[in-house]
Amino acid sequence: MKIRLCAFAVLLLCGLFREGFADAGRPNVVVILADDLGWGAVSYHADWAETPNIDRLVLEGIELDRFYVAPMCSPTRAGLLTGRYPIRFGLARAVIPPQRNYGLDVEERTLADSLGAAGYTQRGIFGKWHLGHHDVKWHPLSRGFTHFEGHYNGAIDYFSLVRDGERDWHVGFEPSKVLGYSTDLIATAASEFIRTAATDNAPYFCYVPFNAPHSPFQAKDVDIRRYSKGRKKASDEVILKAMIWSMDQGVGQILKAIDDSGEARNTQVWFLSDNGGVGKFKANNHPLHGSKLTTFEGGVRVPACVRWPARWNGGRKLEHTMGYIDVFPTILTSAGVNPAAGQVNGRELDGTSLCGLFEGTESDFPERDWYSYHGQSGPDSETISIKTPQWKLVVMGPDIRTTEITDRHEVHLYRMPDDLLERHNLAGQNPDVVPRLYAKLQAYRSLQPENAVPVYGAGRQDFTPWKDWRIPLRSE
Repeated sequence: MKIRLCAFAVLLLCGLFREGFADAGRPNVVVILADDLGWGAVSYHADWAETPNIDRLVLEGIELDRFYVAPMCSPTRAGLLTGRYPIRFGLARAVIPPQRNYGLDVEERTLADSLGAAGYTQRGIFGKWHLGHHDVKWHPLSRGFTHFEGHYNGAIDYFSLVRDGERDWHVGFEPSKVLGYSTDLIATAASEFIRTAATDNAPYFCYVPFNAPHSPFQAKDVDIRRYSKGRKKASDEVILKAMIWSMDQGVGQILKAIDDSGEARNTQVWFLSDNGGVGKFKANNHPLHGSKLTTFEGGVRVPACVRWPARWNGGRKLEHTMGYIDVFPTILTSAGVNPAAGQVNGRELDGTSLCGLFEGTESDFPERDWYSYHGQSGPDSETISIKTPQWKLVVMGPDIRTTEITDRHEVHLYRMPDDLLERHNLAGQNPDVVPRLYAKLQAYRSLQPENAVPVYGAGRQDFTPWKDWRIPLRSE
């Protein structure tokens, strides 16, 4: 009997050791990015849409209540993957449209690059890339990823997978003839990757940038019927709700793959939107002011959460200012990697690791100045903002780099964090604050290089896409 008890004790201790070792090791990392999901479009904020699986992540993880991104797609994706404000490398002004021969600067070190160097042998991206598609040097497989299935452009047709007359769906470098609703294809590909990667002896990285619920407004009939209430023709609002539901079901599919792998405890899962929702739907960003393409809160403050049961206690809400540029250093720090390692020419990171805050060892996490910028329509109609611990200044109008505020500029000043809904413009009552913050905005705006991405419409008139959006390989 004594021998059996000793053997049982040894086995128990070994089991506890293995579990403790796994918990202390490098996490698997899954980053789920929604496209144009507004503040009011998650059911843990409002009852307008249904997002039970996103709600589950929030409940089990850490709700990031003041999480900021860029006001549009490509800049957020660039900042998330580099930890740097995209204005530094020319990707803040506008997104990368189909005709644009431009991409994420090849000298920028991506999160996939850094995790690859740290032993993450499988690094997959499934969904919308939107960071360059005219040259193989900008392809995901050239930017640190080992697996890619998805589309290069934004705003593809959800059913035909077509953008500008050509199918835009690829596996690796090659066009794919797969059929299906894009949200389902993304969730399925990501889930299959997770199941396979979890059998490896090394941790994995899975980046899932959904194209939902970005326009065009297209949903499956079964999901539309959930919200149409018998109407013959569904409104765009009904279709949007159906698209959000479908994406949330995809999130649930991914979470199930993580659960089924047996590695949920040591898998770090992030969820966030790339910008606020479109302003067409009143409830989309409610009660925040503004929408996508603005630097008001509704354009840049988004639903977000993170879950890592092995290290970060869940069931909490954090109200510190943080955002997309912090994802890179936080993930690398959690994996035991110096976020600054490997940066070309010592390029500085703008983001900071949130690990101490998430672990509960850094309760006095300092508030920072936070910048947002959008200039997609051209230099005469830009919007730019700075959020400090006490104030938020928003300036709209001509490029501010070489001019003081004029009557062509619209100026908003809000007290933070007391007026996060931006209801009281105090610019006229604080003439000393506005110029001080405006000078900071000018310095930030001046970071943009001369070779920055052009305004959205440039070059569109005579552009014809190539067959299946296939990027020619250099050897061809």
